[in-house]
Amino acid sequence: MRPIERDFGITDVQMSYLLGLAFAVFFSVLGLPIARLADRSNRRNLMASGVGLWSVFTTLCAAARTFGRLFLLRVGVGVGEATLNAPGVSLLADYFPRERRGRAMGVYSLGIFLGSGVAYFLSGVVVGLLDVSGTRSVPLLGAIRPWQMVFLAVGLPGFIIALLFLTIREPVRRGVEANAAALPLRALVRHVAANRRTFATHNLGFAMAGLVNFALVAWLPTFFVRTYGWTEATTGKTMGLMTMSIGVVGVLAGGWAADWFVQRGHVDGPLRVGIIGSAGMLVSTTACALAPTATLAVIWLAAVNFFAACPWGAASAAVAEIVPAPLRAQGAALYFFVLSLVSQTVGPTAVAWCAEHVFTGNTAVGHALALVNVISMSIAIGLFVAGLGSYRVTLESRDRRLT
Repeated sequence: MRPIERDFGITDVQMSYLLGLAFAVFFSVLGLPIARLADRSNRRNLMASGVGLWSVFTTLCAAARTFGRLFLLRVGVGVGEATLNAPGVSLLADYFPRERRGRAMGVYSLGIFLGSGVAYFLSGVVVGLLDVSGTRSVPLLGAIRPWQMVFLAVGLPGFIIALLFLTIREPVRRGVEANAAALPLRALVRHVAANRRTFATHNLGFAMAGLVNFALVAWLPTFFVRTYGWTEATTGKTMGLMTMSIGVVGVLAGGWAADWFVQRGHVDGPLRVGIIGSAGMLVSTTACALAPTATLAVIWLAAVNFFAACPWGAASAAVAEIVPAPLRAQGAALYFFVLSLVSQTVGPTAVAWCAEHVFTGNTAVGHALALVNVISMSIAIGLFVAGLGSYRVTLESRDRRLT
């Protein structure tokens, strides 16, 4: 974060706009129309196109010379990624039955943590190899900073991933989903209205949990640099290794736990996993952010990585369950809409605002992270507990007549 703030002369709050607002707005707004298209067309091709678009804008971020241009390019990144989540949930739900969806969604969600870990690690390696205040010449782009090299290292491989998407088989849509094109948007509105407690507690609960995740992604590197005097290179490599290892274990464990609950008759298993993950984050993130030494912070960070990843396979599995099959992608888009607007916009900015206006000194970011975490995770736990009963009722009535 520090090299970007230095080169563009921006504040922590402005930096939070790049990390959250720029990406989340169009990601959220375009999610529903893209999901509507996914419920009626080839989801595989839609996702392949999105990965290609994401790769273009991520690579172009390396050429940004001003704060405004980087902000607009981050908006483009959000547009590309909007094609992935909701169609992905719909596609996987057609591949796997209910009792295996938690694990399937966990495997799908591990890509977030594996990819984030690789990105963190590569950023640490690149910054470590190049002087953070120097430039290097790149064909077509000219002289760029080391932090801009990170965008190239992350964005260019995406073009290969886009081609690999074309090797995925588009599954046959199960049950009444074959008639999805005949269902108007008002069918989703009626279903959500009839099950408003379930959707409110699920969507807002995971959004409050995700708020802390995005706050950590945005400010944990800065926390280690300012609080313990670490270098950007050391911070990036440490966080990358933990995220791509412990984070992956956490998301797989959460998906397995959701299926374990369901197989034993607890159909509200995904929300139970949400409670476990949020309680773990309440303790571990607070302890990490307030740790007196870097060693203790890293020890607690291991637990943070596990619990931060734990709920997300279960969260996506729940989305696939509480929405009827013909509306599955659109229901998932609604969830990601709430998740993005709350977690990606509020999370990074809340920490930055608290660090600038509530706390002072080198420990300001750590104290801000702890405060935001305690408030958000407490709300998340309360929402999940309040939604257990309505979640069970929704599953019982899910497939009633929609139109």
